[in-house]
Order: sequence, then structure tokens, then C-alpha cells
Amino acid sequence: MSRDNRRGIGLMIATVFVFACQDGFSRHLAGTYNTLMVVMLRYWVFAAFVLFLALRRTEGLRAAVQSDRLAIHALRAVLLVAEISLMVWGYTLIGLIDSLAVFAICPLLVVALSGPVLGEAINLRRMVAVGVGMIGVIIILQPGAGVFGWPALLPLAAALLFAVYSVLTRLTARDERTFPAFFWPAVIGAVLMTVLGLPQWQAIAPLDWLYVLCYAATAVLANWLMLKTYEAAQASVVQPFAYLHIVFAALIGVSVFGETLKLPVALGTAVVTGAGLFALWLERKPRHG
Repeated sequence: MSRDNRRGIGLMIATVFVFACQDGFSRHLAGTYNTLMVVMLRYWVFAAFVLFLALRRTEGLRAAVQSDRLAIHALRAVLLVAEISLMVWGYTLIGLIDSLAVFAICPLLVVALSGPVLGEAINLRRMVAVGVGMIGVIIILQPGAGVFGWPALLPLAAALLFAVYSVLTRLTARDERTFPAFFWPAVIGAVLMTVLGLPQWQAIAPLDWLYVLCYAATAVLANWLMLKTYEAAQASVVQPFAYLHIVFAALIGVSVFGETLKLPVALGTAVVTGAGLFALWLERKPRHG
């Protein structure tokens, strides 16, 4: 393994750990304050971060953010706003562990959507991987057992929204630079969340401002680490380690919020993760003929 790949893997592990911490702060703050207000604060920091990066680009701000696909970026912004809001809401209702266990189906939904949206070939083995992943979600949700109610649909809907967002990101990456795809969802999303979240503003307790600052810090750090990760190594090398997000979030859920890891959730998550890793392996496997 090259030094850059080792560095990339280390950065990815650090990235998902910080994202898990951000999830924990989201769960705490949204458990006390309106979800839209909490997501708005996250977007303000996210937008400030990408604007800072844009201003530092050597080609200048206008050239850095220029895009011929603003309509798609606006759609991606709406999808991302909805996905984050649903996930944070889900954290407050069913916790970090169960929410992220269901959300783990997202990479497999990306595989399923890549065929109709991007025109990529979806062979039998990829279809099997998606099917097995769905079985894992069914194991987690235990339909008919009365274990999960409608709140479990929130992370499932969020996974679908983020999968569509990811596929559209790959679509825009075919004919333009990656920075506009990073910049516009943050800026448009911040405007949208300000419209939605500002009317929901609640006075923040003095101690909770410390959590807000930590929330903002993790938002910036996580996105910075993610950028550095993909600068250091190819996505196919580091992506399998993104599943550690579930592990870190579970540790936070158990140790901080007193959540429990139920056997069906652990088993279903293992099935979904295994199917996702198999799909990633298929992507990395050389194609012959």
C-alpha cells in the first residue's frame, strides 16, 4: 500500500469520526431546539467555509464557482437540505444507532440509481448486492413486529434523497470541475435554510452555545478532512472505511445518550455493510472483455 493510500485511509477514518461527533451534537441540540433552526446553524457555517475556500482559489471567486449546471446544483441543494433535516429529526426520535443503521443502505441505492440516471451497466451481481442490502434494512426495521414506527422511515427517506444527490453529483462531474458542485449546494442550502429556520429561532441557553460552537467546529473540520481525504487517495480505496461512521456513532449513542444496540439492528447493519462492501469491491475489480 502506498504512503498516500495509508494517509487517505487515516484521513477517512478521522473524517467519519468527526462526522459522528457532529451527529452527536445534532442529536443533542435538536432534542432541545427546533430541528430546522439547528440545521440552519449548520448551513451558515458550511456556507462560510465554502466561501472562504472560494475566495482563496487562485483563479478568482467568479471563475471558481462558474457553472453551466446551476439548475442541477439548486436541485442538489434542496435534496441535501431535506436529507440533513430528515436525518437530524430521525436522531431525535429513534437515536443515532438506529438512524444510521437504516441510512447505511444509501451506497447501494446509489448503485441502483446509477443505471437509469447515469446509464451505467448494472449486472446481476450488483443487483444481488442491492437486494441483499434491502434484506438487511428489513431485518433492522422488523416490519410487523411493532418495533419501529413511522420515524424509521425518516432515515430511509434521507438515504434515498442522498443517493439521488450523489448520483446527480457524479452527473455534473462528467463535464465540469468539482468545486462548483461543492460550493453551490452549501450557499443555496444556507439561503433556503435561513428562510425555513429563522422563523423557528429559539433563545439558546448559555451552556448550549458551547455545544453550538463545537457543532460548528465539527462541521468545518469534517468537510475539510473530507477534501483532504480525496486529495490523498482515490475514492475506491478509502470508501470502505466510511462504514466506520456507524461504529463511531454507535459508540457515541451508547456512551453519551444511553442508546442500546439491539441484535436485529446489529445483524441487519452487518448485512447492509457487507452488501455495500461487496458492491465497492465490484467497482474496484478490473473489468475484462
